[in-house]
Amino acid sequence: MLTVRVTSKRGGKSEAEKPFWISYADLMTALMVLFLVTMTVTLLAVTKQVSEAERLKAQRDKDISELLRRVEVAASKYPGIKVDRERNVIDFGDKAHFDKNSSGLKPEQARLLRAFVPEVLTIARDPLGQKWLKQIVVEGFSSPEGDYLYNLNLSLQRSQRVLCVLLAKPFADEQTMTQDDLEQIRDLFLVGGYSFNAAKASYEDSRRVELRLEFLGIGEHRPSTSNVPRGNFGTCALGAG
Repeated sequence: MLTVRVTSKRGGKSEAEKPFWISYADLMTALMVLFLVTMTVTLLAVTKQVSEAERLKAQRDKDISELLRRVEVAASKYPGIKVDRERNVIDFGDKAHFDKNSSGLKPEQARLLRAFVPEVLTIARDPLGQKWLKQIVVEGFSSPEGDYLYNLNLSLQRSQRVLCVLLAKPFADEQTMTQDDLEQIRDLFLVGGYSFNAAKASYEDSRRVELRLEFLGIGEHRPSTSNVPRGNFGTCALGAG
């Protein structure tokens, strides 16, 4: 009698039914790697943005410094006019002082302003000027004498007087500004009265005007003046003010 012996493999069933699972440790490792890769990409993007912002700021500072240098070169032709780089201010010194309780400018002061300002306008028209110069504020000041509101009004009148002499008909021996120059003055110049804020050491030095240059920020554009009426500048009333 023949006997058939069947031999079964005990491990076959357990191996076939054993599920395929990633271990918890391997899963956490994979998630950590993914997190690190994501953070690395994010940090690189942020670093790139910061570096670009720093580069743009450095370029703006460099361009503005060059603009101020050009204004300094123009001012060097007129003794007494200086550029304060810390405040971005054109300081006329005693060339733009006013008499006590007066907003009137003397003829030689008017001549100086009409000779110097066109050079500033030329700088404002060049590519760097168009890119960064926002406006020019004529700041009038008064001495601490008298009451606040009176001096505030006097300071404003002194600022306005500067625009009056710039837009006024020049003397016969002066070079006449072009129509474009006059329109540019109206587009760029603003007036401001500051009473006796930032008073100088002496009353005489406090009674003055300055030109403050304001610059555009990164990505900012000069306000449009396309809707501003042209011509018809009018005249200023004469008198001390």
